[in-house]
Amino acid sequence: MNSANSAADPAAVRQLLGAYEDPYLGCSLEEAKVVSAVALDGLSLRVELSFGFPCADYAVELSPALEAHLAPVLSGAKLDLRLRSEITPHAVQPTLKRLDGVKNIVAVASGKGGVGKSTTAANLALAWAAQGARVGLLDADIYGPSQPQMMGLAGRRPTSSDGKRLTPLSAHGVEVMSIGFMIDVEQPMAWRGPMATQALTQLLGDTDWGGLDYLVIDMPPGTGDIQLTLCQRVPVSGAIIVTTPQDIALLDARKGLKLFEKVSVPVLGIVENMSVHVCSSCGHVEHIFGSGGGARMASDYGVALLGELPLDLSIRENADGGTPTVVAEPDGPCARAYRQTARRAAARLARLNKDYSRAFPKITVEAT
Repeated sequence: MNSANSAADPAAVRQLLGAYEDPYLGCSLEEAKVVSAVALDGLSLRVELSFGFPCADYAVELSPALEAHLAPVLSGAKLDLRLRSEITPHAVQPTLKRLDGVKNIVAVASGKGGVGKSTTAANLALAWAAQGARVGLLDADIYGPSQPQMMGLAGRRPTSSDGKRLTPLSAHGVEVMSIGFMIDVEQPMAWRGPMATQALTQLLGDTDWGGLDYLVIDMPPGTGDIQLTLCQRVPVSGAIIVTTPQDIALLDARKGLKLFEKVSVPVLGIVENMSVHVCSSCGHVEHIFGSGGGARMASDYGVALLGELPLDLSIRENADGGTPTVVAEPDGPCARAYRQTARRAAARLARLNKDYSRAFPKITVEAT
């Protein structure tokens, strides 16, 4: 056996590989239990990893990082990295059951409006879909539904094959449902809280989602009765809080985070939107709304800072045009920021407790 083969010992590779700290999981590959196989075939070292989050193009980023990490034991052998995604259902609130056909519901929320929550929700959903996941998007902002416009579905109406359940509309590989599909675009929703909540729970339960890895819920802004009732009725696996760096937005974002804690929904992390603006003419970098607010909030509450998204004209133009940034400019820096944010969020969810409730038989008691 040549020196390369003798140095590239699979056992030594597996040990060093297990110590690699994945930047998205926030732990070692061994701790995350994602190493499926390590095998040497001539000068080719095959490494198979199984992640609990969408990873269609992660190898482009991970392969050079692993090659550098494994360099002491490769000694000329070529790394053949193979990634597989195994997205599993995760636990929801103790009093609720997981929704049939949906593995994980992720709520995207903010304490107040105007921080770009809906744009963030749409791009995160599209990022997961682009990574190979089956994804749905429910627009729960009953008073200001914006997803029909953002996803290029304005003026469309959902159909029903059986007269009972609605078939969601599809856009850019994502299944979409919104109250905005049912009403005229200029019609105000003059509904009180109970009516709005009932409408949303019906949209959630009466839609034939068809089998999803993730259902992203674009939550209404605020922390009032509607938001609390939704959190109590909807089986959510994790929540993402969207804020801007400024103190006023952070005050309300903290309330949103505490709301999810109150109803036993784990917060996957904080997304700081409109974090930085780069001048398209001169390249000057400016923190228009301040800086570091999302990081401070994440540190205060012991959660992850999932991403710092730019304030960029193209993001607004793409959303207004019905083709959000992740699909409009997939190779651009803004889309890359959304994809990395989505991967961090999904990786955080992958580390949470799994839902084993359906693995156990139901026990019934009958009179004899």
